[in-house]
Amino acid sequence: MNTLVKAEIWTVARTEQGNAVLIRPLGADIAVPIFVGQLETQSILIGFGDVTMPRPLTHDLMLSLIKRLDADLLRVEINDLRDGTFFARLVIEWNGSEFVVDSRPSDALALAVRRKCPVYIAESVVDAAGVAVNLIVDESIAASREEGETGERANADSENERVALTAELERAIAAEEYEKAAKIRDLLAALNSKEGSGDKRQDEK
Repeated sequence: MNTLVKAEIWTVARTEQGNAVLIRPLGADIAVPIFVGQLETQSILIGFGDVTMPRPLTHDLMLSLIKRLDADLLRVEINDLRDGTFFARLVIEWNGSEFVVDSRPSDALALAVRRKCPVYIAESVVDAAGVAVNLIVDESIAASREEGETGERANADSENERVALTAELERAIAAEEYEKAAKIRDLLAALNSKEGSGDKRQDEK
């Protein structure tokens, strides 16, 4: 049986081979790069940044349909790698039962970032395609992520900063500057995480 491990969509990076979504098993120092096209990259970054578009994109429409059918996307799984092609599936709950739908990894990941559902990856896929993170992530992206995780950014009010970052993210995506968009997305995630931690500390008081 192919064992699945919980993972995270760590970041989106531009490499010599193209745009790659890096799937990292939780706590691991390796990641699996899954190369996706420009439109798929744009959709994933929009989902990451919680950017509201004037009209729903394809993946927004898919989630709306799932919701209108009183179903739910429970998780996505990167479950196989054959002849250089990654395979994924959606696990959907409907009427008390779970069923599986075959999917391209790019579509599955674009849905996962919108639904904020868990992502799993097969251990065999990690063994076959996992690469040390520092070999596939540009130093500037890694530095940006580290900056985001420490919550350090120019002195500004948090809400104003979020608005500015969101606008900056939209401009970067529109200009197809995906590396820049990934950095901004990491900073937004860090800002939200920092505020969430602050709220929790206040509640504990």
